[in-house]
Amino acid sequence: MTANGHATVDGFERHGLPPAAKKLAEQMLAILARDAAPTPCASIHWLAAACPGVAGRAGLALTGLCLTACSGPYSALDPASGSAQAVAILWWSMFAFAALVLLCVLGSWLYAIRRTGEPGNDPDEQRAQRRWIIGGGLVLPTASIVMLLAFGIPIGHRMLPLPPETGEALVIEVTGHQWWWEVRYPDTGISLRNEIHIPVGQPVDIHLTTADVIHAFWVPRLGGKLDTIPGRTNVLRLQADRPGSYRGQCAEFCGVNHAHMQFTVEAHPTEAFDQWLEARTRD
Repeated sequence: MTANGHATVDGFERHGLPPAAKKLAEQMLAILARDAAPTPCASIHWLAAACPGVAGRAGLALTGLCLTACSGPYSALDPASGSAQAVAILWWSMFAFAALVLLCVLGSWLYAIRRTGEPGNDPDEQRAQRRWIIGGGLVLPTASIVMLLAFGIPIGHRMLPLPPETGEALVIEVTGHQWWWEVRYPDTGISLRNEIHIPVGQPVDIHLTTADVIHAFWVPRLGGKLDTIPGRTNVLRLQADRPGSYRGQCAEFCGVNHAHMQFTVEAHPTEAFDQWLEARTRD
């Protein structure tokens, strides 16, 4: 016998899901099983198997879907350079600190709602109230800002296009258009569209300009993002620590085809890059 909103297979011991919701949950589980398995942060399939019922597995599937951002071609938490590693460290530090503050606030809130008795004019109680105001309203925000600046300023300094300790930085000129990227290698005559080639282990200064509106150049796994401003040239320092193909994206809404304004950064070993540069120069 069936009943609306119940699962007959278990003797009405738990609520089931409507057919549409059940189908959606099963589709999400199938997507995670196919795509999220290689992702280190999304290894939740054993939890889904241990949690009975489609509703429980759907909740775990949603959790895993949120965790898949820990890796992937556009994940700033999967760095492939020293600059991107610093960004990831800063993010995790801010996340941990924010979680600690949240726990403290929740603890204070629980303590406050469980207190009994009426507020009085006892001097000790008034002193305690002042300590809470000073500690929570002045000391905590000031300490938080100081700690964030202590982490953020050195990390931001590492992203500046300062003179390298050894050798010289490779200069590449990139111009944003609606909705594509023009890439030029000065003094070589090489011009590319939506692709950049760089050597591994060498600093690269990306000189960013725009032919129309504001765009934002961002390769999440190699460093921070920087805007292209009409009439200005901004310089972004990138350096890949290992060979590979790294995806980039315009991160500033620039029009109807903004989402498709993507590009690829190919990082080659030094000898392979020299060979590529020589071959393209001859062409």
